[in-house]
Amino acid sequence: MDYLLHIAILIGIYAILSISLNLVTGFGGVISLAHAGFYGIGAYVAAILALKGGTPFLLNVLCSGLVAGLLGALISLPAARVKDDYFVVVTLAFQIIVYGLMMNCGHLTGGAMGLSGIPAPKIIGLALDSHIAFLMLVIVLVAFAFGVARAVVVSPVGRLLRSLREDIAFSHSIGKDVRACKIQIFAASAGMASMAGVIYAHYISFIDPTSFTAMESIFILSIVIIGGAGSLWGPVLGAVVLVLLPELLRFVGMPSSVAANVRQILYGAALVACMIWRPQGLIGEYSFRKNDTS
Repeated sequence: MDYLLHIAILIGIYAILSISLNLVTGFGGVISLAHAGFYGIGAYVAAILALKGGTPFLLNVLCSGLVAGLLGALISLPAARVKDDYFVVVTLAFQIIVYGLMMNCGHLTGGAMGLSGIPAPKIIGLALDSHIAFLMLVIVLVAFAFGVARAVVVSPVGRLLRSLREDIAFSHSIGKDVRACKIQIFAASAGMASMAGVIYAHYISFIDPTSFTAMESIFILSIVIIGGAGSLWGPVLGAVVLVLLPELLRFVGMPSSVAANVRQILYGAALVACMIWRPQGLIGEYSFRKNDTS
């Protein structure tokens, strides 16, 4: 039972990450490889506050969101000046910088050894020290992230995002502040991603830089693409599929040393198949093929 609850919690964490990235990639139409960096920022800010300051969980969530949102806004300033492949390069550079800081600021982050002993979260004096209690918390936060994403999508900002995705030149021509929109949505996306990092840090009680690499950013992007970019439910479905997919290897008796490599092969094969036969994802509304309007 604990195993099933653990899988459900992981699905919730990746659902938050993919929902937040979908705002930038699915609705904004730009690919970002910095999401694991914001995920890690949230985890490390929460862990440092909890271990060194003994701050409560909800304050950790707030502080992590503010820090990640501010950094998201700062990184979007140069990124807003470029587009397409150049935007990807800028976000990847940020991801590499964040990973390097995590590895080398040992006095603060623990370096390669990471941070351990992160306490279980407490809300109104109640310790969430069981799988069921933590799953309830994750469900609430997933619902919150989904609600925020939906509110953004149906707002004027969401309509502007879709116009940027379809024809940025037209948005410029009618006087829309494209740069401000990108900065706002990137900051919001980063803040939401940090929330998943806070959950992860308090749940696992140990973090190290290997959980927040560029490969993790690619995995989160894969969830959005396979689930369906530009759809509110697509990232949630993608998180369910890609988290459960490697778990099937446990039921065929495959050794763990082999399963890790096969897991990457499955992810890659699923992504390639999706881009060839279903570029808009399972239930998506936006295709990354420029000549595909579906």
